[in-house]
Amino acid sequence: MLLYRLNENITRCTPEEFFGEGEKAGQYVAVLNPEEWIASRDCFGMDIELEPYGAEIISTKAEVNYDALTGSFLIPDRSALGEKDYRFSFALDEKGIVFIDPGKKAAAMTEEIAKNKHSNRPCLERFLYDFMEQIVKDDLHIMEKIEKELDEYEDRILDQDDKLDLGRINTMRSQMRDLRIHYEQLIDMTQELEENENGFFKEKDLHYLHLFMNRMLRLSGIASSVRDHTTQVRELYQTQLDVRQNRTMTLLTVIATIFMPLTLITSWYGMNFRHMPELEYTWSYPVVILVCLAIAIGCLIFFKKKKWL
Repeated sequence: MLLYRLNENITRCTPEEFFGEGEKAGQYVAVLNPEEWIASRDCFGMDIELEPYGAEIISTKAEVNYDALTGSFLIPDRSALGEKDYRFSFALDEKGIVFIDPGKKAAAMTEEIAKNKHSNRPCLERFLYDFMEQIVKDDLHIMEKIEKELDEYEDRILDQDDKLDLGRINTMRSQMRDLRIHYEQLIDMTQELEENENGFFKEKDLHYLHLFMNRMLRLSGIASSVRDHTTQVRELYQTQLDVRQNRTMTLLTVIATIFMPLTLITSWYGMNFRHMPELEYTWSYPVVILVCLAIAIGCLIFFKKKKWL
């Protein structure tokens, strides 16, 4: 169990200090596992039925209740996008916020904020901003790396590299889709918080939530742009593949066109009728060779002028 008070600083306290001081000590942040939440939820004064188990969490969301605001976080692991995620619940009111996490993600994020984030006036709104900022802090760098990787793929496609891993492009497309969905859920959650239906947040501090929502809108736009880029790279690869196939078909067509008249000549003189005077001439064979060469050369010159070769 991790317990913090949002006074002049974000300070950690023991359960005895936390529950002994009560509401007069100011706003708080608590991180509990499901068993701790079930055992001590009455102490937080939130008359709610909150499912604490992460396995049933399917999205990032917030829901307004009469006495509290509840919700959940489903955070994709940035080191394994599409493969792993973190799931935990939360409940908050005007007094503070409680995270119910079967893992250690919420605890690690809260510890990071307590150590490295300093504010002149700590408050619940600023903590929520810092907490959600922790979720997306590296995302711009991740998307920049994917953009550079896509640029490299474009160069390799134009260089007709035959060792491209197209599965990687599909993976990047799926990752951008997952991030965009995650951003949309964060935007919906932030809008729900910003509505402040229960009056849990101070009006003068709501700008923290507005700042975060604006950032999510920008990141969502960037994720959509990168996803479109993956589509363009796939289309470029398909276009280059079509061009190469067309060149092959053109070459085969040229070869077939050259050999069609030659085939006709050889078929004609392969009939061996009795009264074919050319068969008796001394120069018939070299003449036929020269005619065939002339036809082949003429066809090649014609195709060159038409830029078919």
